[in-house]
Parts: sequence; C-alpha cells; structure tokens
Amino acid sequence: MILQALVKYYENLAEQGKVSRPGWCHEKVSYEINLSKTGEVLGITSRKVEDIRGKKTIWVPAYVEVPERVHRSGYEIAANFLCDNAKYLMGIDQDDKPQRVLECFKKTREKHLDILQSTQGKVAQAVLNYFNNWDPTISVENPVIRENFDKLIEKSNLIFCVEGQEVQEDPEIQSCWDNYRKQSAEDIKGICLVTGEKTEISRTHKMIKGIPGAQSSGASLISFNALAFESYERKQSYNAPVGKYAEFAYTTALNYLLSQRDYTFSLGDSMIVYWAESGREQYQRCFSNMFRPTKDNQKKLKDIFDSLKEDTKIYLEDAEMDPKQNFYILALAPNAARLSVRFFYVNSFGKIIQNIADHYERLEIVKPAREEQDYLGIRDMLNETVNQKSKDKTPVPNMAALVLQAILSGGRYPASLYTYTLIRIRAECGNVNWKRAAIIKAFLIKNYNCMKGENLMGLNEDRNDIAYVLGRLFSVLESIQKEANPTITTTIHDRYFNSACATPAVIFPVLLKLKNSHMKKLERDKGGAKVYYEKEVGKIMGKFDDFPKRLSLEQQGQFALGYYHQQQEKYKKGEDK
Repeated sequence: MILQALVKYYENLAEQGKVSRPGWCHEKVSYEINLSKTGEVLGITSRKVEDIRGKKTIWVPAYVEVPERVHRSGYEIAANFLCDNAKYLMGIDQDDKPQRVLECFKKTREKHLDILQSTQGKVAQAVLNYFNNWDPTISVENPVIRENFDKLIEKSNLIFCVEGQEVQEDPEIQSCWDNYRKQSAEDIKGICLVTGEKTEISRTHKMIKGIPGAQSSGASLISFNALAFESYERKQSYNAPVGKYAEFAYTTALNYLLSQRDYTFSLGDSMIVYWAESGREQYQRCFSNMFRPTKDNQKKLKDIFDSLKEDTKIYLEDAEMDPKQNFYILALAPNAARLSVRFFYVNSFGKIIQNIADHYERLEIVKPAREEQDYLGIRDMLNETVNQKSKDKTPVPNMAALVLQAILSGGRYPASLYTYTLIRIRAECGNVNWKRAAIIKAFLIKNYNCMKGENLMGLNEDRNDIAYVLGRLFSVLESIQKEANPTITTTIHDRYFNSACATPAVIFPVLLKLKNSHMKKLERDKGGAKVYYEKEVGKIMGKFDDFPKRLSLEQQGQFALGYYHQQQEKYKKGEDK
C-alpha cells in the first residue's frame, strides 16, 4: 500500500515536471569543473544557491538532475557517472591513503571511457580528453587546483561543464547513459508486487535520505542483508520482488518529499511526510498549518474549521480543496541503515481535517488572560510530558507517532500521553498549567468517555464527581491559606498536592484542620473573606459524604482538572473585580 501510493504520487509529480525520469535523479551539487574542448581544467565554479533559514541567509548546494547514483556500502569503491566528489572525479583528497584515492579515480575513468567510447560530439570528446590526460599525482601543480583546493576537499559533489554547457544536459551523452543502463540491466524477471506486471526486478533499492538519526548516506526502506532473511534461494531484494520502474518511482517520490522542508516535520524520533494523491501542494500547506499553529496562522485554522462546521467548501489562499481527495501520512524512524515505518495512514482529506478539528475541540479550555495561543499543537503537547530542564527533551520513543496517529484517525490517545503528563505534574509539585489541563480533559473525554458533552472548558459547579469536587476543594483550601498568610512562600499545594490527589482520606482531614486555624486569622483580619470561604467550602463538601481512600488514575486526572478549573475561576473573579 505504501509503495503503490508513492508510485502514484511519482507519476503525478512527473506530469508536473517536478521529479526526474527513470535512470536519473536530483542530487546536491556544490561546484562544476569547467573544461576546454581539449579536456583541460579551466576553473572551478560554484553552483551553490542562497537559502533563507529562519532569519539567516546561507549558501547551500543546488539540486541538479544527474545520472542515477550507485550505492556504496562500507569501504567499497564504486564510481558514479558525471557527478561525484573530487576523490572520484579528480583523484584529489586529504586522505592519508593516496593509493585508495588513485583507485577511486581509476574506477571513474574506466566507467566514463566505457560509456562514452563511441561518441563524436565536442562535449563528450572534452570529457574523454579530460580522463585520458588528467594525472592525479601531479594535479596539485595545476594553478586552478591550488586556488580551489579547499573547495575540492569538502567532499561535496562536482559536475562537468564545457563552454558554459553542463555535460549531463548534452543529448548525445544522455543517450549514451540510457543505452548503458539497458545493456547493464540484470536479466532477472518476475511479477512486481507493486504494479502486478512481469518486469525486471530490482536487486537493490535506492537509499532514502533526509531522516534525522539515520546514516548520512541514506537508509533503506526495503532490504535484505543476511541469509536468515532469504528464502527459496532468492537473495537480497529478489526476496520481495519490486520492479525497477516501481523501485525508482517510490524512492524518487519519497526522497522528493523528504527534500521539501516546508512539508515535513520531525516529531519525537519520527519524520512525518504527507502528500495528496493529486500532487497539489495546497493540501500539504493546509495540513502543515494544522500541526504548526502559530500567531500568524490562527485565523487560517479558524476559517478552515468554520468551513467544516458549516459544511461548505474548504479554501486555502483562494484555492479550493476537494474534501474527497485521498491524503497520505507516513511516519518514518531511523533504525541503523534501515527505516522503520511507525505508521501509514490514508483517508480523505476532509475526514482527516475533521478529526483534527475534533481533537482541537476536545483540547479547548479556559486559559490565563495573558495567553494568546488558541490552538495547542502536538509538539506543545509532547513537551508537557518531558522535563524541560533536562538535556534530553525528547518524549518516550514511539509515543509521538502514536499520538499523531490517534489524532488523524480520531482514535484513542495512547495511555503514555496521559500517564507521563500526570508524572510531570507530580514531579513539579502539582504544576497544572493550561496545557496539561487541556491534555487531561481531551484524554478523559476520548479514552474514558467521561465528561462527554459537558461544558468543561471552564468550571462546572454542577458536576458531582468525587475526584473533580476534591480538586476544587483543594484549590479553595489553598486560597484560604494564601488569604490568611499573603507572604507565605510554601503552601499546601507544594507539600500535599500529590498525596491529596492519590490518598484523599489521609490528607484532607489534615488540610481541614489547617483550614480552621486559617479561618480564625481571617475572622480577626478579614471578616468578609471568612464568610465567603465558609460558604465555598460548605457548598463543595455538600456534594459528598466521605473522603475516598484512594483515587484511580482516571480520577487523579479529574482531580487535577477540578483544581485547575477552580483556580482559573478565582483568577477570573479577581479580574472582574
């Protein structure tokens, strides 16, 4: 299913001219070697382009369409055609093993002479003359090399240029390369698992690049490298037969997606890529806004969600989007030289957006007046499960992908999201901020199916659930202590919140005893406050008969939510006053 979707996406991109044709690929190129007709090196020209990253403008390699690259494993020497680093194309490197560098250049020379041996054009002849005459052992004597030596040892890719024309763009050379590929094709045919057609089967698959944590040279989505994985004498990727066209299409499409930084994002240990079947970028931009809520795009999100509620057409930047368009989300994680698929989700674009809108609705909660953020992004949610003072701020492995999958599908949130949020509250002495309260509220509604349909954005005084009521009571007792002792630095919240949340029958009698002492002080100094708090405590305690011995994990979340709501109600009344 994943490969079929990527092949379809490649075909739509190819129609728009965004991806390379079979046998070719887009590769990062930093410099080009300028050759004369006789193959002499005239200069080294930069091919880098400006790129804006944040507030900085930097120079980065340009993407150039070049002949398909070979895969090098370990210390293997394998030459590419027309595009490679200086070690292979010029025999230049700071390597302490010059013999190996010379061997790399020798392999490259043999490959170019073999492919271009029957050519007659001036561009191809210039390349042939270069490889016939270039001597790596005396290259440092060339003034062009001395002047550009630091550039050449960057290990970045180089290409050739003859009289202003890039060599790989020459029609004769392109024809030679295509013929070479056909002649060197392995004559092993079978039924392709992706297309269902009988065709040549790919022995190895192109590497996927752009996954943080994977090898810089790339990682494989499909590969077999041990006898234990082989069966019926089918070696390497013949074990899972994928045709050469399908292999090229899916790897090209996936590498293209990973190269689009605006339409990918990392989440925990996973890299998330997403695309519409039609290949239109408006769907990707809309989806990206959903999971990257900022001050700038909050109005866009509200307009999209309002369109869903009103059952009208969805627009982004005046472009209409079809709610029935198939949309794909793929989460990949590094695993040594391979990639792990965290999840792959497919649904109509309208249904996915609706599920995201429902998720944000579950997260709605009263916030402090200073907060300007309307939507709590998934990365903000995950940050609330980890210690922000620690060096490693990554959430539990796999949790990020599970949370995202639950949001997209409208399913239950993973239990780890809830438990680690409660752990952070306990670890920080009962710090229930609005983000953690929103997570708890959404989890209780979706997973425990409690409080569904109730108005729980703010305080619900009609709710009689014991855990929610006890959270409210704890908040009022804390307010009484602060009212009686305005300069106090350590309150009952710091000392008793965790134990009150877990074992109320043990702690609340102690807190009520302390409350009586505080009330006596209020009676002397603030008689009106004493009357107000007596009414509040009496009203809340009238909702239950006795303190429970223990609260379950579900009830502990309700306790924290009740505490948060009561606190915000206190601040609201203070602001109104």
